[in-house]
Amino acid sequence: MKILLVEDNNDLALNITEYFESKNHIVDYSADGLTAINLVSNDEYDIIILDIMLPGMDGFTFCKKLRVDLEDETPVIMLTARDTEQDKLTGFSSGTDDYLVKPFSLPELEARLSALNRRNRNSLIKDKKLVVGDLVYDQSTLEIRRDNKTLIFKPVPRKILILLMRNSHRVVTRHEIEQEVWNDDPPDSEVLRAHIYAIRRELDKDYSVKLLHTIHGVGYRLANTTD
Repeated sequence: MKILLVEDNNDLALNITEYFESKNHIVDYSADGLTAINLVSNDEYDIIILDIMLPGMDGFTFCKKLRVDLEDETPVIMLTARDTEQDKLTGFSSGTDDYLVKPFSLPELEARLSALNRRNRNSLIKDKKLVVGDLVYDQSTLEIRRDNKTLIFKPVPRKILILLMRNSHRVVTRHEIEQEVWNDDPPDSEVLRAHIYAIRRELDKDYSVKLLHTIHGVGYRLANTTD
């Protein structure tokens, strides 16, 4: 993997860098968010390891700029001593894919990075197709199939499902879905729940492996749990 490490604690950054380089990974390093944004703008990475408390630009702001301004979907794992539920919700809302609280073990960090990288590879566009497990969206024919069975969705559930497929490496927040479908005029939350129910009924009802997962208090994730 090619990893971007954004961490202002020099000792911790050195430990992480030495560990992953010993595993034959490539690690680029930045001690602040502004420099990290420049690195991402000029290079491609498989994974970003991101501290929250950074000089110049905190991790939440970095992640938002990465997702919105750069339109970059590189998987991000946040490392932080901030362990409250609100901190985690803020992290996921800003676009992170995973959240690991300090102190942590390097083998656990490696396992999480490997899982994120694997999921990201599985959800990449392949020959104009979005693929998540046995679910395939053919962007040339606009057909959605699971296990070679054509699935039929009404326009709004279809739009939500494609958004989830494009971002299957991470949790998609309710706010993101509302912005994608209704812009700045979202309906009552029950309307979104009804659309999610319609997706789940068509997508998962005939299969033992469920692809659509609710992340309570945050949003939704499309993932093949067997990966």
